Formats: sequence, C-alpha cells, structure tokens
Amino acid sequence: MESDDPRLTPFSFELPPGAIARVPPVERDGGRLLRAVGHRWHDGPIRGLVEAFSEGDVLVVNDTRVLRARLFGRRQTGGRVELLLIGLDMAMVRPSRRIKDGERVLLLLRDGSPSIHSVTVGGRGSEGARSVQFESDPATVMAACGHVPLPPYLNRDATAEDEQRYQTIFADKPGAVAAPTASLHLTDEIVQALGERGVGLHRLTLHVGAGTFRNLRPIDLDRGRLHTERYDIPEATATAIAKAKAGGHKVTAVGTTVTRTLESAALSSGGVAAGAGETDIFIQPGYKFQVVDRLMTNFHLPRSSLLMLVCAFGGYNRVLAGYAEAVALGYRFYSYGDAMLLEQLDCEEK
Repeated sequence: MESDDPRLTPFSFELPPGAIARVPPVERDGGRLLRAVGHRWHDGPIRGLVEAFSEGDVLVVNDTRVLRARLFGRRQTGGRVELLLIGLDMAMVRPSRRIKDGERVLLLLRDGSPSIHSVTVGGRGSEGARSVQFESDPATVMAACGHVPLPPYLNRDATAEDEQRYQTIFADKPGAVAAPTASLHLTDEIVQALGERGVGLHRLTLHVGAGTFRNLRPIDLDRGRLHTERYDIPEATATAIAKAKAGGHKVTAVGTTVTRTLESAALSSGGVAAGAGETDIFIQPGYKFQVVDRLMTNFHLPRSSLLMLVCAFGGYNRVLAGYAEAVALGYRFYSYGDAMLLEQLDCEEK
C-alpha cells in the first residue's frame, strides 16, 4: 500500500497508464533521451547521448547481474506459493501468513511442471522476509526453476525475451533482484563511439535488493536511510574517477545505483574509496553531491526514493518540469522506458 505521508506529496505526478513501458524497445538502443541543457529539455534518440561527452570524461556503469530470483511452487495442500529470493537463504514469500515454519514447498520448473527441487520455509526475518533452505545448490535450482523478477508494475510474467533484455550488456556479477535499468539502453556500438571520443567506461557492482520494489514508509523518511545493499568499487574505477576530477572532466553515473554507490564511497578529495562496502544512503533534495557530475537515468515511480534522488541532483523544479515534458512528448516510463540525461545546476539555480 502506498504511503500517504505528506512528505511524499511533492514527489507525486500523474502518469497515463499507457505511458508505462511494459516491454522493451525493439532495439536495445531504440529508446528516447530527454537531455537537460540548463533549464531547457531536448528530445532525441538514445544514440545521441554520445554527443554530450568530451575527451577525458568518465562513464560509470553497474555490472551486477540479475538472478533468476522468482520461484513458484506448490504446498502439499496444492496451494500456490511464490518466492522472491533476497539472498541464498532469505526470501519474500507469498502467502507468507499461511505457511508454517519448517514447511516444505515443491518447486516448479519454468514451464509450470513439477521439479525435483524443493525448499523449506523457516522463520521470519527483517522486512517480512522468511528464511529458506534449499535441498539442492541454489544456483542449480534457479537455473532450473527461476524466473527473471520483473518489477510488479509491469503486471506480467517474464518471457524468454526478458531473459536477455532485463540484463545489461555489462551484467557479469550475479546478485541483483532488479536490473540497473539506465544501462539497459547501452550497446556495444554506443560504448565504442564513446571510446572513440576519448571517454573512459568503468564499472562497479551494486547488487540491487528487493527493497527497491517496496514503497517508502514513514520510518524510512524519519531515519533518512534506506535498505542496505552491497557494493564493490574496483581500484581501476576509483583511479579513473580521481584522474577525471583532477583534470576537470565530468564523471557520469549511469543510473541511481551507480550514483548511490559513488556518493557512499566519496572522499573529501572528490574521488572515491575502492573496495567492498554496504550502503543505505537515502539521497534527498538538499544533499550535496561530491562525486557525480552528470546522471543518466530512467523515469521513476512517483513518491519513490529514486525520484527524490533525481530531484536532489537536478533540482526539484527542473526535474518535475522534465517529467511533465516527457509525459507530453509520449515518453515511455519505468524499467523498460526511456531515459533522461542531466547535469547538476549550481545551488542557487536549483
């Protein structure tokens, strides 16, 4: 249920139901890009983003790989069970209240037929999750029974196409339950074109957790923190960012996951600390960005932490005006939708 906390009201907007992108574009880079130049917005193709970059700039992407983390099963009574793994030993379970601690659930293959695999559901943990124990190796179970965990608002089951299109071309480190969607637009051709302009592409890993699907709650706003997610920043990425900053070049984060990671690892020098860590950073308007100079991101749900982050980066009035422009131009929203590219404004301009 969506929170009615008045603190979220400024981040509401009306979106026509038909504006939600329920399937990916025909071509991976076939979407549209709404680019901010000052307070003006310019409509163009995703491929046009290359023109925004200069030699020495750095582009940072998230190389997490989405797990086949959604599983379906049957209770011994015949009742249907759905599990969304948030780790190898924890899952969100539906219907959670009916399932007893220690109950064994028979898992189904992707075609809906019974498998040889099962899972035992245990006690409750944080955020309503239940402990789970597989009788087989979890990776083997996911390969046989797992589905791509599409966001709930797509309101459809994953297809064979989603197996490929809900992964970025950088997907390498398994561990996420949602894709870093801004990177879904990028292709080898775009990466090559950026390289020819002297732009460095570097990676980090943040495993997107199930909390990304949950509505903000008053407790999140009260404490100013979000769910915890694990990240890792390679030494080469940290070095490239430090070099770009020292040379006056721009660091572009592809997506809110990259933004949260870089800002969580920020150093006073403007660079970032390499290595593994955890973040629960909640970036809201008023936050002072230390690392990210430019942000490429999709269009997000109203009243969400992701929209709040984008407003913090690009300025509340400018970003909401951009969203209104996107609606008027018929842009496609959310995970499989179009993207925006914006640079920070000076504080007095926000």
